Amino acid sequence: MSQGQSVIRVEALGKKYVIGNNQQERYQSLRDVISTKVKSIFSKPQENNNFTDFWALKDINFDIQQGDRVGIIGRNGAGKSTLLKVLSRITEPTTGSIAIKGRIASLLEVGTGFHPELSGRENIFLNGAILGMGRKEIKSKFDEIVDFSEIEKFLDTPVKRYSSGMYVRLAFAVAAHLEPEILIVDEVLAVGDSKFQKKCLGKMGEVSSQGRTILFVSHNTTFVRSLCNKGIWLDKGQVRQTGSTAEVINSYLSSMHDQVFDENSELHNSLNRRGRGDARFSKIIITDINNIELSSFLSGQDIKFNFKVKINEFLSSLSVCLMFKSPTGEIVTSTPLKDVSTFLNTNQKDYFISFSVLLEKTPFRAGEYEMYFWLGESNETFFDLVDSVLPPLQISTDKEEEELGYNPAAPYGFFDIATQIIS
Repeated sequence: MSQGQSVIRVEALGKKYVIGNNQQERYQSLRDVISTKVKSIFSKPQENNNFTDFWALKDINFDIQQGDRVGIIGRNGAGKSTLLKVLSRITEPTTGSIAIKGRIASLLEVGTGFHPELSGRENIFLNGAILGMGRKEIKSKFDEIVDFSEIEKFLDTPVKRYSSGMYVRLAFAVAAHLEPEILIVDEVLAVGDSKFQKKCLGKMGEVSSQGRTILFVSHNTTFVRSLCNKGIWLDKGQVRQTGSTAEVINSYLSSMHDQVFDENSELHNSLNRRGRGDARFSKIIITDINNIELSSFLSGQDIKFNFKVKINEFLSSLSVCLMFKSPTGEIVTSTPLKDVSTFLNTNQKDYFISFSVLLEKTPFRAGEYEMYFWLGESNETFFDLVDSVLPPLQISTDKEEEELGYNPAAPYGFFDIATQIIS
């Protein structure tokens, strides 16, 4: 295939699932089953209203050229993983057509692609055979795969005994080294440690330089920026935007910024939250010291997080904590538990409180940081924990720092951060 030739063409693609709304008992005896069947014979057929149609994908259209590195982004439930499963032929589309030229290797959720009873060694040969490779061809790549995966000691162990990290190491090594024309990688790389994530990104860049095509799903926009030259933004099962990586990511982050600060936004119902619910975050706004809303800052700048919290129960104590993760998933800092009990009315419930946490002269390196927000009484008792409900915090450095030898690509490390609570 020549560079620039279309290798994936998707037209009017749709995937529908039927969702049941009826709440049946988990267990039925044989007598119950027989009784139900007999009743159905003598009763009139009734329209079943207990099921609804759910379109995970609807009217999807795009064209991918050979050698493209395509990042697919979107919020949880946008249809990203469903799209990859359809492209990988794991599930059939309901409507539309897909034209694919070339051999596909897919790395989707942990647990797919390998036979659990077979050893790592046997699964390497099994996957190669599935891709249409001969034994001699697989053997020529075998040592590279084992070396990359770093699990040589466990090569003859059944993969069902592997940890998720070991599984992903081997699965990625197999998918990347058996020379598919198209490599499809889902968010599964998040399972690996940061060192291996970087190693995988480097390998995908190498694969792409050889003229092969990559489809990469990730919530980590830094990874997508560094690897991909094109982007597809999915929203509620439909393509919201396609184009250059920078354009698509910037539009996506801007849309998130517009949504999350709304009282009735996805923040309240996000899947990325857990906790007892005695108190819950209602609104979070990031500003500078002058209360100007911002999503990007210079390293060393003061950053203010303004919170509105709904108090649902009678509480006598409450603390808040902020945590930040680097683009490679490492926790770089977290604030100590900050007591905000002075804002509580101990004789009341169902009310709101507001306060701000000021982070002083934050020594972040340049990059994007995922943010986690925690409410609770102690380390053991927490009421609300939300993660990744805001766009990643953008940190940059000025030219003076770079001229003085500041290296924004230097390794991330945990650092302390000065904080204070203000009303």
